[in-house]
Amino acid sequence: MTAPADDDVPPHFQTFLAFDFGAKRTGVAVGNRMLRTATPQATIRAEANDARLAQAEARVKEWQPDALVVGVPFHPDGASHDNTARARKFARQLRARCGKPVYEVDERYSTTEALAGGATDADAGAACIILEQFLRSLT
Repeated sequence: MTAPADDDVPPHFQTFLAFDFGAKRTGVAVGNRMLRTATPQATIRAEANDARLAQAEARVKEWQPDALVVGVPFHPDGASHDNTARARKFARQLRARCGKPVYEVDERYSTTEALAGGATDADAGAACIILEQFLRSLT
């Protein structure tokens, strides 16, 4: 799965909030279309799905983004695994709970890239990489 085609994302969508879903921690980043950059936010530390969703919804209310971006992990060969389904479920729940469009982005290696780049919070760093990948796909 790659970032959506530019024509799938309306041009008036400018601000995005991204999530790097994890079983214990979910990285968060905010960014905008014009600058094509993302800024890390405090990582959500919640294992219970309801608590995670409540914290994510609070971030959406705080930032008021036009849309959300969720990183979806895959094996290196592109095959799905357990976390693929969990991340997609999280994306569906966010869409229903927040009433915002949600775009899924292939996030293979985002945490590794964040750590290699010196991120102090690998989860938030991975969310930045996911969001910047998404923003670069837009024209």
